[in-house]
Parts: sequence; C-alpha cells; structure tokens
Amino acid sequence: MIFEALKPKVQSILNKEQANREDKLYQLCALLNKEIPHYNWVGFYFANHENQTLHLGPYIGAPTDHTIIPFGKGICGQVAVSNQNFVVPDVSAQDNYIACSITVKSEIVVPIFVDGINIGQIDIDSHEINPFTIGDEHFLEFVCVEVAKLFLLESNL
Repeated sequence: MIFEALKPKVQSILNKEQANREDKLYQLCALLNKEIPHYNWVGFYFANHENQTLHLGPYIGAPTDHTIIPFGKGICGQVAVSNQNFVVPDVSAQDNYIACSITVKSEIVVPIFVDGINIGQIDIDSHEINPFTIGDEHFLEFVCVEVAKLFLLESNL
C-alpha cells in the first residue's frame, strides 16, 4: 500500500536536522502531492487561539485567498472547533464550505494535537468526488502525529 511506503519518507523529511520547520512542512506537502494522485492541494493551517483564527502555513497547489479562516467557518474552521477529522466526499453538498476553486470536489482535514491542544491541521483537496478512504484518514493521522513531534521538540529546546 502506498501509505505504508510513504511513512518512512514522511519521518525522514520531518527528522532532517538541516531544515527548519517551514521547509520540512513544505517538503512534506510536496511529497504527498506528488505521491498520492488524488491529493491535488496539500497544506497546513495553524491555530491562533487568542484570535480564534487559522493561518495558512506551507502548502502545495493552486494559490488560495483563504490565508486566515475564522474558527467555525468552512471545513477547516469546523475542525478547529470540533477537534475531529472531517472527510467531505462532495464539497457541493456542504453548506458551510469555503470554495477555493471550482476544480475542488472533495476535502479531508485532520487536526494536529500537541499536549492535547489542537494547534492546526492538514488540509487536502481533491479534484475527484469521494476519493478519500479510511486508509487516507489513518495515514493523515500518522502524518499529524509526526508533525506534532516537531512542535514538541521545539518547545523542549
């Protein structure tokens, strides 16, 4: 399975000593975008809990105007509030969806937790309807745990 083969590559990118966090996250986005055909936009949003907003981090894909998203708005904003994965098989069926592009047909968002706090999320858009499986969800949970380790490591330095 592609996901199992990608796990060591994810860890290798995130464990590079010579790269900063932003570079690591960008390289991770590039890897997922390249290796998983139905991942057409891959990016991170990080939480500002004081302002109740998400802020766009590194990403690969079409440019987006959605650089700041209020908690509760859109799929990403809902994940910031619910602390739950959100798989959207068909974005046209979602009332609280922020349209980024007419080519986006589905989306998956998985939160990143550090010390029990939702610090952000990985956001994946696809140009296909309903491409995301439980395998995608479990793999992205693994990715988020690995990304959380970056933040834990930095907080312990």
